[in-house]
Amino acid sequence: MNTTLEILLDFPAAAQRLQNVVNRTPLQLNVNLSKKYKCNIYLKREDLQVVRSYKLRGAYNMMSSLLPEQLQQGVVCASAGNHAQGFAHSCKKLGIKGVVFMPVISPNQKISQTKMFGEDFIEVKLVGDTFDDCAVAAKKYTEEKGMTFIPPFDDLRIIEGQGTVGVEIFEQFNNQQEKQNNETKSNQSPSSISEISLPCGEDRRGSSSALDFIFLAVGGGGLSAGVGSYFKTFSPQTKIIGVEPKGAPSMYEALKAGHPVTLQNIERFVDGAAVKRVGDITFSICKDVLDDMLLADEGKVCTTILQLYNEDAIVAEPAGVLSIAALDQYGEHIKGKNIVCIIGGGNNDIDRMQEIKERSLQYEGLKHYFLIRFAQRPGALKEFVNHVLGADDDITRFEYMQKHNKETGPALVGIELKSKSDYDMLLKNLNTYHINYTELKSGDNAFGYLV
Repeated sequence: MNTTLEILLDFPAAAQRLQNVVNRTPLQLNVNLSKKYKCNIYLKREDLQVVRSYKLRGAYNMMSSLLPEQLQQGVVCASAGNHAQGFAHSCKKLGIKGVVFMPVISPNQKISQTKMFGEDFIEVKLVGDTFDDCAVAAKKYTEEKGMTFIPPFDDLRIIEGQGTVGVEIFEQFNNQQEKQNNETKSNQSPSSISEISLPCGEDRRGSSSALDFIFLAVGGGGLSAGVGSYFKTFSPQTKIIGVEPKGAPSMYEALKAGHPVTLQNIERFVDGAAVKRVGDITFSICKDVLDDMLLADEGKVCTTILQLYNEDAIVAEPAGVLSIAALDQYGEHIKGKNIVCIIGGGNNDIDRMQEIKERSLQYEGLKHYFLIRFAQRPGALKEFVNHVLGADDDITRFEYMQKHNKETGPALVGIELKSKSDYDMLLKNLNTYHINYTELKSGDNAFGYLV
């Protein structure tokens, strides 16, 4: 790591500044995930933070470090998500004026949340149709008014604040290990220590007491730069694994190129981690502290959100579960190890749940769409249902338009399967009964109208 930057990052000082501002979020052993991957998986619950994400840490750390005259002039940020809420809460805590620039298309829920956290200390300006337009307007406003711009990730004080997540993980994990060791010594004789069961199925003698891996989401790189820097200093054996959404691989491409690159088009579904370009400062740190960079499919992210909700009653946003969504890719490497996954945020708009379920079903191979040209005669649909669909197949969408003076009429049919393996039989039946059909796939232009 760059020695100069390492000297400038004072994580204990940042933790002290944040002591009475942020929640010391729990580090929880998750039994379900631990059993699934045959290891000990701990979740760092930043979804339980004051503003339901870690972004408060960086925003407050930077703002509280400003000179009195800078604070008096006020601060500005550009964000449509978690950074705006952390910024707003920080303005209220410090009692300073803040202006939040958000795109015009920002959901009302995010605007309301930002105003709730900032109350009378902030003003929200809706500008531009895209985040890039919004950011340009925010920086211009900052210069004109002589205020200070608070970036979402590319500043050492932001990185320093996000790195306090790592400070807490280090302390909490070591405290838990020490507690377990003390309990073992006091309750078990040396001959019976090997019989103590861990979630991963390993005995205590065969399980490392070290923290082996940390999986975390990467957007602009603030969290990964901060946590990675801290652990490379205090626990260098811990592997830091970054995870980005497949549709916005900005750090992945930057590491491959050897420098930050600007992506022309990105998939914005995982909005908390979908950036076109990582920061210059964050990249200069991440290239040295990240041990691997993984990409998680957006559909896998949706499946993970639903599993966490159904199995553990954890409500997490898409970017918040990236760390868990990538575990399948490291299945063999993490067996018998100690793992921490950072849940980065819990600001998930309930209005998105239908889309999340839809994307999950498609990723799991359980939902398919077809354009079917039915023969325009009585009984055609009945034959389709009786002969083509399997016993457990379900029609979840049906839109039909009758065409006069034509032999066939097109219908959009959405079919949900009980098992992925039923798909081959469905296609076989379509062909056996000479059904005139076209399957719509995610790469097709028409598919964008469905999801």
